[in-house]
Amino acid sequence: MLSQVYRSGFHSFNQRLLPWVQSTAVSRFHHVQPSAIGHVRSWSNIPFITVPLSRTHGKSFAHRSELKHAKRIVVKLGSAVVTRGDECGLALGRLASIVEQVSVLQNQGREMMLVTSGAVAFGKQRLRHEILLSQSVRQALHSGQNQLKEMAIPVLEARACAAAGQSGLMALYEAMFTQYSICAAQILVTNLDFHDEQKRRNLNGTLHELLRMNIVPIVNTNDAVVPPAEPNSDLQGVISVKDNDSLAARLAVEMKTDLLIVLSDVEGLFDSPPGSDDAKLIDIFYPGDQQSVTFGTKSRVGMGGMEAKVKAALWALQGGTSVVIANGTHPKVSGHVITDIVEGKKVGTFFSEVKPAGPTIEQQGEMARSGGRTLATLEPEQRAEIIHHLADLLTDQRDEILLANKKDLEEAEGRLAAPLLKRLSLSTSKLNSLAIGLRQIAASSQDSVGRVLRRTRIAKNLELEQVTVPIGVLLVIFESRPDCLPQVAALAIASGNGLLLKGGKEASHSNRILHLLTQEALSIHGVKEAVQLVNTREEVEDLCRLDKMIDLIIPRGSSQLVRDIQKAAKGIPVMGHSEGICHMYVDSEASVDKVTRLVRDSKCEYPAACNALETLLIHRDLLRTPLFDQIIDMLRVEQVKIHAGPKFASYLTFSPSEVKSLRTEYGDLELCIEVVDSIQEAIDHIHKYGSSHTDVIVTENEKTAEFFLQHVDSACVFWNASTRFSDGYRFGLGAEVGISTSRIHARGPVGLEGLLTTKWLLRGVDHVVSDFSEHGNSKYLHENLPIPQRNTN
Repeated sequence: MLSQVYRSGFHSFNQRLLPWVQSTAVSRFHHVQPSAIGHVRSWSNIPFITVPLSRTHGKSFAHRSELKHAKRIVVKLGSAVVTRGDECGLALGRLASIVEQVSVLQNQGREMMLVTSGAVAFGKQRLRHEILLSQSVRQALHSGQNQLKEMAIPVLEARACAAAGQSGLMALYEAMFTQYSICAAQILVTNLDFHDEQKRRNLNGTLHELLRMNIVPIVNTNDAVVPPAEPNSDLQGVISVKDNDSLAARLAVEMKTDLLIVLSDVEGLFDSPPGSDDAKLIDIFYPGDQQSVTFGTKSRVGMGGMEAKVKAALWALQGGTSVVIANGTHPKVSGHVITDIVEGKKVGTFFSEVKPAGPTIEQQGEMARSGGRTLATLEPEQRAEIIHHLADLLTDQRDEILLANKKDLEEAEGRLAAPLLKRLSLSTSKLNSLAIGLRQIAASSQDSVGRVLRRTRIAKNLELEQVTVPIGVLLVIFESRPDCLPQVAALAIASGNGLLLKGGKEASHSNRILHLLTQEALSIHGVKEAVQLVNTREEVEDLCRLDKMIDLIIPRGSSQLVRDIQKAAKGIPVMGHSEGICHMYVDSEASVDKVTRLVRDSKCEYPAACNALETLLIHRDLLRTPLFDQIIDMLRVEQVKIHAGPKFASYLTFSPSEVKSLRTEYGDLELCIEVVDSIQEAIDHIHKYGSSHTDVIVTENEKTAEFFLQHVDSACVFWNASTRFSDGYRFGLGAEVGISTSRIHARGPVGLEGLLTTKWLLRGVDHVVSDFSEHGNSKYLHENLPIPQRNTN
């Protein structure tokens, strides 16, 4: 009786499982209509990738960025990925997420294959229930009592568990893949199937036919009959199928697969056992690097450990298949780990046969950290000497710099918009201005690092100092601005910071020679490696994850670049502004002669700059006056396209195009004009639609101007001056790393001071806190002490 009840209960569990899968899949994964590129389909919660998928197999991919071209992919799911923490039963939510990702890639036109564990765990769950039921029936019959005592469950034999779990595991996969209109097929293999030539051909033919019919093969070792693996049983040049790692590798090579993704419960391959203090994730692993790795124990379940995975991966790599080992269990990444790998993102450990010519980004970060610390210990005169030498090189090597820049301009012609080409261009006058700015930085660096800001006598013979120190390692990412490189390098040198530079590929020739000149200048005091130019294929998003080696990110470029970096940065502060929506308010008491000069300079001198005017606010009393007519005539002559704000448009019978948004950074010869009734309305408009960058008032009334200066909450607020003065060089800072609209640390044009932080130095004898307690014999003095003046001559 109890047996029948239990069996019906287990049957109902299986019946409940399918609706759970269906409802979960429907609620989690939103089906989207097929796209316009034929049979390829996508779902909304994983980005769709449009890439050419045809590829000749024979050689593995050399770089992660090439993985998006993978056509045929094997995904191996380790036991730790598909099973729950108690090892009895499957991690259903995790499996559903994996099936979603595989389905998305399959519907992009790729050929996906799964090598999966889990049959033993699923069978163990089922057999445990059966054993518990049998024991409970016997105990009830013998004891005559309704209360059941604690029952011991015998150790279950793995092959029996596999036999009981295979059908249930496959039914689960079929139910999940059905939600995406994808058919799945199960193939059980043993080592003998690969050693027998006829069976190999049959298996190969079956898999190719399934792929041709857009079916996802789900392959597993037939654990119900497979014998225990024999050690060292590999044939010469051929890996033996001992576990699903070796099965996945063998399958990948047999099927000429482009990519093998091995998912486990660790992030990838480490140089020492994960969890140890010095363990570092290896981003790229090369054949022959095994000696530099210490392998730990295998995962909590399954037959293979990391050593087996590496062996299988290297064998597959030798056979022409690229391999990535990654974590498939982490809740924050498992939902997109497979698609991230295929997109070329820096996930897990990538196996490559091609070693890069230069250092990795991690090595560059370490060199910048070490070089920066040495740089900070130099005397101020030595840092200044480096910057002076760099300034001299900019003028002495002018011809070589301009020749490299010419190559960039020729390659960018037709690909970049005119404003970006202007930013990319270098000239003799630009280089001369750069050299002047660098010499200003050298002069100001004499009193930067190590400057005492505060001295306090805490108690007798106990003195405290607050001194300036470098921030650490800076990552500066810039677009189309090669002149940015020597400016930022000089500021980093003056402040004793290590520096990583990531320039746009459109300026690669210019950046390369400017970086070589920077390192030449640094070499005079043996700190050549303090400034590094990142030339590897790292995406910006990957650089923003290096929170262990980067202390501050400074983006220099478009508002979209800044927003992307602010979004991608995980645990690393970002200094900068996402937009430069600068306003100019023309007051009713403005001078006719000044207004047109200020508007022309602010808008037309360099419209692509972040400090260019974007919105002109005009007092209502100035409408239909000669001053207003002069402004409009000047803008027409300068070919500035005018966008009318809502209030301005209401005053006109035939208005220009009405602005789509009052919060727009045009970066071109376009300008929004809006009408306000008072200075307070102008201030309110700036606070609502501005970006806290730079805002200006034009008026002859000093009281009105001071009210504006005090009440506008922006990084830079001017009176009767062009917005274009918002610049580190024009402020006398020598140069800037950018303009910050942040309210913490640095605001406005960020020069040398913005790249420093502080530390506290306490000098005592044998002071202990207990001496200052109620019953102690010492007392706090907290006396302010004079700050010594440093000789900066």
